[in-house]
Amino acid sequence: MIKPIIQIIQTPNPVLTKKAEAVEKFDASLRQILSEMKKSLVTAVDPVGVGLAAPQIGYSLRIFAIKPAKNSRVWFFINPKIITSSIEEIEIPKDNAPLEGCLSVDNTWGVVRRKKEVTIQYQDIKGNKVTKSFTHFPAVIIQHEIDHLNGILFTQRVLEQKGKLFEIIKNKEGKNTLKELPL
Repeated sequence: MIKPIIQIIQTPNPVLTKKAEAVEKFDASLRQILSEMKKSLVTAVDPVGVGLAAPQIGYSLRIFAIKPAKNSRVWFFINPKIITSSIEEIEIPKDNAPLEGCLSVDNTWGVVRRKKEVTIQYQDIKGNKVTKSFTHFPAVIIQHEIDHLNGILFTQRVLEQKGKLFEIIKNKEGKNTLKELPL
């Protein structure tokens, strides 16, 4: 794994399983944390980072950032909460299931059933309250990151849903393949 500028905390660090605290001050200290988060998210390349929660860089605060596509900007969400979600879940074809991973859980992947749409309420970087709906991949990232803020890792979700965890290994031909991890 290529390391980002700011070290991303790895399991089993207890900050990853602790419920994060609300942000109360929108000041220079917060701007510094947001800057560190952005640098860590955009420099994570193996795997590519699409979301990052403040606890993943050592701040037990209710903040996360997403960058759902290579050319998209980084969005920050402060004190977020899901206010509604769809009944419908993301479709997971059995043969080509999208695997969820995490920058804090090295080389571990699994299928997590997530809601197809979420509406969240959060504060922007200036403290303004915002309510916005997200669908598909951004909705999945948001649910993953809010889990982080509640001290829940995706691996826990996989196990709750009676799924399987995998690691990526190179086969004899040098191609990446999935190997099921023992539970």
